[in-house]
Amino acid sequence: MKLVLDNNIFFSLMNPYSVNSYLFSLLRADFFAPEFIKTELKKYELECLSKSKLSEHEFEIRQKEVEDFISFFKSLEFEVFLDKAMSSLEDPKDSPYLALALLINASIWSNDPHFKKQRLVKVFTTEDLFDKMLKSEI
Repeated sequence: MKLVLDNNIFFSLMNPYSVNSYLFSLLRADFFAPEFIKTELKKYELECLSKSKLSEHEFEIRQKEVEDFISFFKSLEFEVFLDKAMSSLEDPKDSPYLALALLINASIWSNDPHFKKQRLVKVFTTEDLFDKMLKSEI
C-alpha cells in the first residue's frame, strides 16, 4: 500500500505517543509526502513540540526517525497534476497531496472530510486504516 500523508497526519507523527504514530509504526505501507511539508512543520514546530511533550532534542530525533520512513517529492515532480487536483478539491491548498497521489498512484491518509469528496484517489482516515488493519486487510 502506498500512502501520501497530509500535513496534519505528518505533524501528529511528531508525538510518538499519538494514535497516528502507533498506526504509522504498524502499517505495512510506503509513505510519501510533498517536500514542502518539512517547511510547514518548521512553521508549526512550537505547537507540535508542545503537543508532543518532548524536549527539543527528543523532538529533533523523532522528526529524523519519522522522515526516514517517508519519501519526499519536490513540487516540480507532481506539478503536472496540480490543475486536475485543484479542480477536484474544495480546498486548493490541499491539491499538492492529491497531485502527488496521482503521480505515484497512491492513496491519501487524511482526516480532512473534504478529501473524501473527490473521486480521483482513495482516501483513508486514521479510523479507516485501523479498521483495515484489524481485519488483516493491510
